[in-house]
Amino acid sequence: MGKDDLKLLSMWASPFCMRVKVALAEKEIPYEEILENDLMNGKSELLLKSNPVHKQVPVLLHDDKPVAESANIIAYLDEVWPAKPLFPDCAYGKSRARFWADYINRKVHPAGCAIWNSKDKDELEAAKANFLEIMMFLDGTLGDKDYFNGDTFGYVDILLIGHTSWFPAYEKFGDFKLEDHYPKLAAWITRSSARETVSESLTNPEKITNFVIMMRKMHGLE
Repeated sequence: MGKDDLKLLSMWASPFCMRVKVALAEKEIPYEEILENDLMNGKSELLLKSNPVHKQVPVLLHDDKPVAESANIIAYLDEVWPAKPLFPDCAYGKSRARFWADYINRKVHPAGCAIWNSKDKDELEAAKANFLEIMMFLDGTLGDKDYFNGDTFGYVDILLIGHTSWFPAYEKFGDFKLEDHYPKLAAWITRSSARETVSESLTNPEKITNFVIMMRKMHGLE
C-alpha cells in the first residue's frame, strides 16, 4: 500500500493524534499527515466532511474512507496491518487492554486539563488529587513490568504515552512531580520515550507547556 493511500488528519498539540502517530511508527506504516492549523477558529472542510459527528482530529483516511477516534483508529490499524501486533495474544489480555484503554480515554486528559484550568487553590488541589489518583491505578496495573503489555510495547502503552507530552505542564501548574509519587510510572515514561517511534511522534513538552500558558491567558488565568 502506497503512502498516498493513508492520510492522517492531525493537530500538533493533540495527545490523541500523537498516539496514532506512535502506532503508525511502531507498525512502520507510511502515511501522509495533514495538519489542522487552527481548530479553535476554523476547521477544514476535509475534517468536517470526514468526521461530521465529533468534528475532531484525529481522523485516518484509508483509501478516502474515514476512521475516527484515536483508540478506534489504532485498533483498526492493528487489524488491517496484523504484522507487529499491538494487542496481547489471548482473549483475556485483549479484554484487559480494552478496559485500560477506556479508562485512559475517559480519565487522563480531562483530569490533567482541570489542573491547569483551575481558578483557585482549592480547585487546584482537588484537580491534582484526582489526577494523582488516576495515576495510582495506572501505576498499580503497570506494576513491575517494563510495559503495560508485559515485555513488549503495545496498545495500552501507546494510548497513554500520547498524553505524556502534556504531563510537564500539569506538573508545572499543579506544583508536583509524578516521579515523587509513582517512580515506576515515571520510569515507564522515560523507557517508552527512549523509543524512536515515540520520540519522533510526540510534540516537545516545552512547546506544549507554552501552548498551555497561552490557553491560560485566553481563559483569564494568567
